[in-house]
Formats: sequence, C-alpha cells, structure tokens
Amino acid sequence: MIRRLFTRFKRPVSMPRVEIEEIEMHPTNATRITDEEPQAGRPSWFERWGNGISSFIQRVNYRASKSPVGLLFRLGGCGHPKEIEDTCLSTEIRAGLTTFATMAYIIAVNASILAESGYGCPCEKPYDPAGNCANMAEWTECYNDVKLDLITATSAVAGVSSILFGLLANLPVALAPGMGLNAYFTYQVVGAKGTGPINYRIALTAVFMEGWIFMFLALTGMRHWLIKIIPGTIKIASGVGIGLFLTLIGMSYTSGIGIVTGGIATPLALAGCPAEDLHESNQCTTGILTSPKMWVGIMCGGLLTTILMAFRVKGAIIIGIAIVSFLSWPRHTPLTYFPDTPDGNHRFDFFSKVVNFHPIRHTLARQQWDLTGKGGSHFALALFTFLYVDIIDCTATLCSMARFCSRARRDESDFPRSTVAFCVDAVCISFGALLGCSPVTAFIESSAGIAEGGRTGLTAVVTGLCFLVSLFFAPLFASIPPWATGSTLILVGCMMIRQVTKINWAYIGDAVPSFVTLAFIPFSYSCAYGLIAGLFTYTVINGAVWIVVKLSGGNILPAKYDLKEYWSWRPRGEWPWMVRAFFRLVYWVKHRKSRNASFALDSCDEAGSFEQYRSHVGSKNATDGTGSPRIPTPEPFRQPF
Repeated sequence: MIRRLFTRFKRPVSMPRVEIEEIEMHPTNATRITDEEPQAGRPSWFERWGNGISSFIQRVNYRASKSPVGLLFRLGGCGHPKEIEDTCLSTEIRAGLTTFATMAYIIAVNASILAESGYGCPCEKPYDPAGNCANMAEWTECYNDVKLDLITATSAVAGVSSILFGLLANLPVALAPGMGLNAYFTYQVVGAKGTGPINYRIALTAVFMEGWIFMFLALTGMRHWLIKIIPGTIKIASGVGIGLFLTLIGMSYTSGIGIVTGGIATPLALAGCPAEDLHESNQCTTGILTSPKMWVGIMCGGLLTTILMAFRVKGAIIIGIAIVSFLSWPRHTPLTYFPDTPDGNHRFDFFSKVVNFHPIRHTLARQQWDLTGKGGSHFALALFTFLYVDIIDCTATLCSMARFCSRARRDESDFPRSTVAFCVDAVCISFGALLGCSPVTAFIESSAGIAEGGRTGLTAVVTGLCFLVSLFFAPLFASIPPWATGSTLILVGCMMIRQVTKINWAYIGDAVPSFVTLAFIPFSYSCAYGLIAGLFTYTVINGAVWIVVKLSGGNILPAKYDLKEYWSWRPRGEWPWMVRAFFRLVYWVKHRKSRNASFALDSCDEAGSFEQYRSHVGSKNATDGTGSPRIPTPEPFRQPF
C-alpha cells in the first residue's frame, strides 16, 4: 500500500495508469520505462507569466514599428526603404537606460569642476598659500549656490541636447558637457576661484561663439579640412593627454580623492591625510594615507567599479559613485559629507529636501560682449582651444560610434546625416553656454548603450528624458562628495589613454611631438598649451627633415623615414555639401527638361553622394531602357581630388 501511494505520488502528470501497474508487476521493466523522457507537462505559472510578458513586448514592438515613431527612427519593420534592421522599441529603451547609467556621473562631476571657478563669487586674497579666501564663509555659501545651478544646467543641457540629437541625427549617441574641456574652462581660462586671465562671463562668451563658428565650419565643409591638416598622431596624443589631465584632477583634493597635493620641494607630493591634518600650505604634515574618505573612494569608487566593469556590469561607474555617496551621507561618521560646520549644515539642509527643483540664478545668460582690455588675447586663445578640441573630440567620437553601431559608410569615411549631427552639436554648445556650461560634445559612454543593441536616435531620446527627470532630484546629485567622483575621473582617464598604442612610435618625427603633446597637457594643466607645444615640435622637426631631404635630392634620409605617417595639407574626398548643392541646382536648372534630371536629385543619399547617380548614368554611349542615350555625369559633380 505504501509502495502504491509512493509510486502514484512520483507519477508524472502525463504518464497513464497502465504504465504504473506494469512497473509494479514487472520491476525489471521499471528501468526501461522510467529512462524514457516523459512528455512535457503543463507549464508552470512562472513560464506562463514570462511568455505573457514576452508576447506583450512583441506586440508593443510591432505596433511601435508601424507607428509614426517607428517611421521617424526607421525601426525594423516600419516599411521605410532605409529602415535599420534588428531594431525595436524595447531594445532602444533598454539601450537608452544603459547609456544614462554610464553617463549620470557627469551631473555631479561637471558641476563640481565648473563650480571651482567661482562664477563671480567674491573671493578676497585668492592667492592664499592654502588656496582659501579671506571671506571663506561668504565664498562657500555662494559656491554652494553656483554648484546647484550647474547641476540643474548640466541636467537640462544633457537632456535637451540628447533629445535633439536623437530626433535630427538619428544616432544612438548622447550629448553632455564634455570632460576635459570643463577642466580647461575652470583651471586654465577662468582659474580656480576666478584667478585666471579672464572672468567667467568672457569665457562663456567664447563658448557661445565657438558653437556658431563650429556650425559655420560644418556647413561649409571646412571641418573636414581642419581635421585632416592636423597630423593623426597629434590627434591621438591630445586625447591621451586629456586622459592624464583627468587622472591628475581625480587625485587632487578639490575634485578628487585627495591622494596627491602640491609639494614644497617637488611639484607633487603624496597626501591622503584627514582634513584636520592638512596644513595651511596645503601640505600633509602628518597622517599621510590615513584619510578614511580617500580609502573608501579608492576601494568602492575605484577597485569595486573596476571589478564590475571587468564583468561588464552595466552602470558600473554609477554603482561605485552611489555606494560611496551612501556611505558618506550619514552624519557624525568619519566619512560624512555633512560635518558639524556651517558649510556642512547648509549642505545637509538642502540634502534633506531630496526632491526639489533648483532654478538657475547665477549662471543663466551671463555672457559679456565687451572684449576690450587685456583679456583679448586670452579670449582668442580660449576660443581657438574650445573650437579645435571640440572639433577633434566630437568628430572622433561620432565616427567611432557610427562604426560601432554599423551606421558608417562602407569606406568608413563618413556616416549618414553627418552635417546635421555636427550642426546639432554646435547649436547645443551655444545653448549650454547660455545656461553656464562648458562646451557640449558626444560621449564615448554611448558605446554602452550601443552594446545593448541601440542603433537609432530613440536611444539618445530615452537618455535625454532620463536627464530631464533628474532635474527634480538636484539635492541628491548635489550631495555627491568629491571622493566619490575622483576615482571615476581616474577610470575615465584610463579609458582615454588606451589609444596610446595607436601613436606612431616607430618614426621619431612622429613620436617626439606626440609625447610632448600628451606630457604637456597634464603638467601644464592646459589642453591648449599641450596642443601648441605638440604642433610646434612637429613643425620644427619635420620641417627640418623635409629641407634636408629636398636639398640632398633624397640621398640623405632619416632612420625609418619610410614609416613616417602620411600628412598633406590637401584634403581628399568630396566637395563640401553646400558646393555640391549649388552645382545640383545649376545642373537642375540647365537640364530641367531632361527625364533624368529628377533622378539626379533623388539618387543622392542623405550626405550628398552621387555614386548611385553615376552608376545609373554610366558612360556617354550607354543607353537607358528605351534606347535613348543617357546623360553623362556633369563636370561639376566630379571629385576635385
């Protein structure tokens, strides 16, 4: 009886009663029968629940692809002739959330760096050895308000810029105030606490004008020429130098974990002491490497984040920042960000609000158009540096992201809607300057969203919406301590210097200028001086080599001269799109009665390529389907180089 009950209890749902009785009567057959794979039973509630959600998501994706939204972003199955394969609504949303998780650190980091310039906060005796103002309490109160303004401005600029870029350029790339240029804006142009050569209002004017100049260069096609006349090895070295620059900032006290500080006998000295052990000369006399804030920043913000990145955990950077911030928010602890001081009480009162919208008061529309005086040359230098670095950074990022998401052209020289993309970036630069931010650029962290399957501008739109939602959580983002973001700056610098292997180290004429560039940027605390030093070194070395080679008739050549990186001032490729558009208009007016005139206009792709038209037109002796001779390619359409 017990055996019968036990057998019935173990019986599969689909197994008939006859098989059970046969097993009982013939035990030798039990192995043969039970070894057979039983029939599938009724799915569990968990499987039914998962299948229901999956079918619901598929229905939503199908309806979204057939909607105007799917047609706008060219989702898979929308019916557009140039629809993007393997794209759907759910994947784009997930990719947008992933991109925001990897970029959210910019809200606190950018505000912390830019606020160091003071933005007009009164500071008496800014050249104090410890870097403090005589009216430190008044300056600190103004500094806190400016930081809150910049948190709101950063979120608004990143949100609006990413949404516009996604709608118009249809690329899965998010925009925000760029790292590196914000440090140059703070520490070189305006200076810490406003000690730089020009004030913050003139610096914002330079950023505003840079955006419109960038748009002009993009529309006329000069952007390609400016990029191509700079040696490629210098471009790579400038990115590596900016990465080292960010690393140095992440190690400092004001915007980092505080592991290094200025030395007396040496330019840098080992630090890491608690705040109470920091001398007036900004030196650690005792307690070196004993600060608990520094160690929690290293362990949780640095090493833990690195381990998560090794396992490809999405949002690893924001997880590290969040853990350090959570540990620093409780009061009356060695890690607290809210000490029992007037400054700590002020920060804790604002933090207690949690959800609050902080309006912009100190940084909105602060441009100064009177450029007369001693700051004219510094203004021109800042404008040139902002323009050139932003052109290099934005062009390199967008081209690499387009290749990563398989949206680049076959020859990888450009990508669809490139002119529109650069124009949107230029407009967002000027818009960000009106809110008080440093130049806006495309973020390399967008690759995380692309890795999640993002292929269209819908990914950037989702990221922008997340940034707009963060506007109402300013108290949380304003209370992120510098030792929580310092390790993030170091990790970002690590990711930026990985391209150092792409520098042409084989030929000394390319290696030395590249090394000068990447070394000058962090040690001079200036991106501009690093670029100028690298270009000057490159011109002198390679100019002298060229003279010797020419005078000797090619008989005297330097070592490994055949490995020299090719350089030419003459760009290759197509004419600027405005010139091509003008010739198209002239051709259309001249041949408006031709049957192929309309095809000449329609055959051009979004970037103005005439390859389809040329393949359709063919040679002069070719004929169309009716036997009539085809119109040859007009002279203005042919490549100039």
